[in-house]
Amino acid sequence: MEEIVTRRNKVVYRDGDQIIKVFNETKPASDIFNEALNLARINEAGIASPQVLYVNQRDNSWVLGTSYIPGVTLAELMEQHPDRLDEYLTMFVDLQISIHQYTAPLLQRQKDKYTRMIRSLTDLLDATTRYELEMRLEGMPNAREVCHGDFNPTNVIVADDGKLYTCDWAHATQGPGAADAAMTYLLFALNDQDVAEKYLDLYCKESDTPKQIVRNWLSIVAASELARHRKSREDFLLHWIDITDYQ
Repeated sequence: MEEIVTRRNKVVYRDGDQIIKVFNETKPASDIFNEALNLARINEAGIASPQVLYVNQRDNSWVLGTSYIPGVTLAELMEQHPDRLDEYLTMFVDLQISIHQYTAPLLQRQKDKYTRMIRSLTDLLDATTRYELEMRLEGMPNAREVCHGDFNPTNVIVADDGKLYTCDWAHATQGPGAADAAMTYLLFALNDQDVAEKYLDLYCKESDTPKQIVRNWLSIVAASELARHRKSREDFLLHWIDITDYQ
């Protein structure tokens, strides 16, 4: 097997025509089965994505197997060809908007997931802040659009034939696409604020969405990302939660 990448709680390998994710003991089994179930539902919805193959245990570790898509990630192309950033961002945004056109009624509701994550932040946010975030979330519109939840260029594969595939559906939900765009904006902003603004301009233009709608989600999605307890991101995310006026 060829090791592709190591993350906080998993190592990803390629083995022939399979991608194998090997999780460590910190990853609950329920999360792994949920990721496999999400991917199966995305497959069934018809979204171009790797096919889920199996979940099993090897040497006391949980393993998720999916099909391998020959190609490169959009993140790699952006790094290799910075002069083509606008072209790649357009591909990226068009793909995200197309995903939002799909429905998968059995995916978890976005509001339910974000509510649970906000309520888990007792060690980072006081009760008043958590309540305010919950009330903001309650007032947001309901929708049934497929939302990736971690849509960034590392999760977009440009296949050898030029077709775009989206991988890593662990955080998928059904809800407003604007919330998904807000998360993508924050993920870009973690590394480059200028690229984040360029992304937001393009997404709102192509989807005919007012920027204010996306920005109104920022404190909520920042809180949901904070609930993943990645120490390196805490100060950045708390900054967005502290902002109360995005107009």
